[in-house]
Amino acid sequence: MPLVTVDVIKDVFTQEQKAEIIAKLTDAMVELEGEALRPVTWVRIMEVEQGDWGIGGQLLGAKDVHAMQGQSDAA
Repeated sequence: MPLVTVDVIKDVFTQEQKAEIIAKLTDAMVELEGEALRPVTWVRIMEVEQGDWGIGGQLLGAKDVHAMQGQSDAA
């Protein structure tokens, strides 16, 4: 039974985006393993608090990710 864990920074993705991540990762696993494993394919999204994630020695928050995505702070 596959378990896919995705770590993301809190407040980067909306509920709708997280649902899409779960659906698409499930589809990808089923494509590899076969349709029979769809009911037992688990995908979980683990949200890491802002300030608890870093890249290149720098703290990274939702605002930073949104800037990388070309979104405004209001996103």
